[in-house]
Amino acid sequence: MTTLLRIDASAQQQDRSLTRMLTNLFTTELLQANPDVKVITRDIGQDPVPAIDHRFIHAAFTPPDAREDWMTDRLALSDALIDEVAAADIIVMGAPMYNYGMPAALKGWIDHIARIGRTFSFDLARGDFPIEPILKGKQLVVLSSRGEFGFEPGGPRAHMNALDPAIAACAHYFGVDAANIHTVAIEYQEFKDERHERSVIAAKDATRALARRFGQARGTNDACVPAG
Repeated sequence: MTTLLRIDASAQQQDRSLTRMLTNLFTTELLQANPDVKVITRDIGQDPVPAIDHRFIHAAFTPPDAREDWMTDRLALSDALIDEVAAADIIVMGAPMYNYGMPAALKGWIDHIARIGRTFSFDLARGDFPIEPILKGKQLVVLSSRGEFGFEPGGPRAHMNALDPAIAACAHYFGVDAANIHTVAIEYQEFKDERHERSVIAAKDATRALARRFGQARGTNDACVPAG
């Protein structure tokens, strides 16, 4: 059975959120193509995870067999979030661009997911690349919205895009290779003109196509085949 983890990071309410519109569309289309898909939802935009602090770091870097009770309690939410990622074959992420980067809620979620011994191992015997991901074989669909335009590689604002590179840099914590990141973005939101309308239509079409493709790939192994 294929499992979908839906992450919504927008601070907007449902009726104003373009990224929630896209994540809802993806989920609906995926279930239409494959009703057997299990869906896990986590709305970190409306229910943000708390920021990590020195107590979280102390607990995370203490070996499990040496943790005090307060450490286990402090890591309980992180463990639950990681369990959701580990269970997923596909992660669909509603990730609007805020001030050219990711929402604070999404950064906070990633900080809880990036855990030594849970999502990555660390060994200095590996030399200059001591981090190795533990999770593997997952697909990531990033559904975004941007107030301006031209953030794609080679675009006039590509140098200002701090969102897509940050997600890609952290994707190995989710068990996602770079080739398995699929990004769809609505642009021109602040302009509210025909270019924005065309961008919304194109994003919906691309979202439907991705959902149908993954929905038609029955089973975990098929669902994790990169796009051709």
